[in-house]
Amino acid sequence: MIGKLDPEENVMSPESISEKLAKAIETLGWSSEDNIAVEFAGSSIYEIEGAGTKWAPLKGTKKYNKDAFIVIKNLDRNPTISSQPNNEVK
Repeated sequence: MIGKLDPEENVMSPESISEKLAKAIETLGWSSEDNIAVEFAGSSIYEIEGAGTKWAPLKGTKKYNKDAFIVIKNLDRNPTISSQPNNEVK
């Protein structure tokens, strides 16, 4: 085995995840007062009636793909601007 894992080392403790998230937010220059949204991506919702089995789930059942991921958005710093009408008519 390469390396070693000491008993006092927490691999996936809530503190380590929180610290990593705080470091990422700091790296991006976000503020703790920003409106931050956490969303899931990589999922599907069944829209066809089914019997509630593995192969035919009930309509509205949400399934997370094995490669699903979490998206963290800063809604206060969203540069999206709605399209504007073109006033130059020729």
